[in-house]
Amino acid sequence: MSRSLKIIIFDGSFKTTPFINRLVQGLSEKHEIYILGFNENVSKRLKNVVYVPLGSNQKRVRFVYSSLGFGFRKEGLKGLFKTLRHIFKGERKLLQQENLNFALEQIKPDIIHLQWPSVLPWFEEVLLNQEVAVVLSQRGFHSNVRPFVNEANFDYLQQWFPKISGFHSVSKAISAKGDTIYKSANKIDRVVYTGLSLANLKFYKEYQPQERLTILSVGRSHWIKGYDYALQSCKLLKDEGLDFSYTIIGGAGDEELQFLIYDLGLADTVVLKGRMPQQEVFDCMKNSSVLLMPSIEEGIPNVVVESMALGLPVISTNCGGVSELISNGKNGWVVPVRDPRAMADAIRMFSQTTVEDILAIREAARKKVEVQHTEEQMVKGMEGLYYEVRNTI
Repeated sequence: MSRSLKIIIFDGSFKTTPFINRLVQGLSEKHEIYILGFNENVSKRLKNVVYVPLGSNQKRVRFVYSSLGFGFRKEGLKGLFKTLRHIFKGERKLLQQENLNFALEQIKPDIIHLQWPSVLPWFEEVLLNQEVAVVLSQRGFHSNVRPFVNEANFDYLQQWFPKISGFHSVSKAISAKGDTIYKSANKIDRVVYTGLSLANLKFYKEYQPQERLTILSVGRSHWIKGYDYALQSCKLLKDEGLDFSYTIIGGAGDEELQFLIYDLGLADTVVLKGRMPQQEVFDCMKNSSVLLMPSIEEGIPNVVVESMALGLPVISTNCGGVSELISNGKNGWVVPVRDPRAMADAIRMFSQTTVEDILAIREAARKKVEVQHTEEQMVKGMEGLYYEVRNTI
C-alpha cells in the first residue's frame, strides 16, 4: 500500500474552488492536507484539513498578529523585533514571503500543489532548490488565455515551467496549450478531469419542453465568456420570430452587456442576474429548457458538466476541452466559437427536437459524466500524479 503524503494546497487564499474542496475531502481520508493562504476568511473549513494563515490581505490586525507569531516561532524575541521593523516599514509582501517560507520549513511537505500559474512567484526559491515536488494545475484563464495575450507572462512561464515537477491538466486541450509554452520528453503532464459528487446531483427525469423556450447561461461577466455573441444570436432568433427568454446568471451589473441588450432590442427577452448560491443555480437549471455555453475559451467548464449530470440539455461552443465532453448531436450540441449564426441555428434546431430525442440525449449526457467525472476517478488520478512526481525528487 502506498504511504501517506503531506500535501500542501495553495491558491493564495483559503477560498478554494469547489474542485479543490472535493479533491481535498477525498485525499484527506488517507493523506495529511494543508491549505495555506493570505486570505483567511472561509465560511466553512473542511474536516481533517490544517489551515495555515500566512498574514491576512484583508485585515491589518490579523496580518500583524499572524506575522508576529511566525517571527517569534522562528527566532524568538529577535524574530519578534525583526518582524516589527518590517511592519513599520510597510514591507507586507516581504513578511508574507517569510511567513510562507517558514510554514514550508515546518510542514516539510512531500507535494506542493499550486492551483494557478499566477502564484508561481511565491515559490521561485522552492523551484530553484528542487527539494520538494511541485505540481501545477493547468485550468482557467491563467493557463489558456493570459499567457497568449501577455508576452511577459508567456516568457515568465517559459522560464519556470521546466522547473516544475509535474502538471495537472483539466483537459487534453489545455494540456496541448501548455505544451506550446514548455514541452519536453521528460515532462510529466497528466489529464485529470474534475470530479463531481453525483449523489448530490440527482438526474431529474421529469424534464418537459416548455411552451416558451427558456435559455440559461451561468458564469461571471468577462469577454472570455462570449456573452456578446450569445446576445447577437438572440437578436437573430427574435427577428425570426422564435419565442424565448434568455437569462445570464452572473451578468448583473455589467454595463457593456446591458447596453448591448438595449442596443439589440432585447430588453424584454434577456435578464441579467447576479451570482447565486450553487443550489439556487441548480434550481434554475431544473426550470430551464437548455443551457447555452457561448465561451471563447475554457478548460472543462464545470457548469456544462453539472448541467449534463442534472439532465439539462447543453448547447456549447467548441472551446477548450468541450469536445472531450460533448459529442455533437449525441449528448449535446456543439457550435463553432464566435459564430452567432451557428449558435442561433443550434438553438432553433433544439427547439424543434422531439421529446424522445431530447430524453435520449439527456440520458447519454448523464452517462458520460458518470464515466468521466466521478470524485473517485479525480482523487485516484491526482494521487497517481503525486506519487509519480514524488519519485522524481
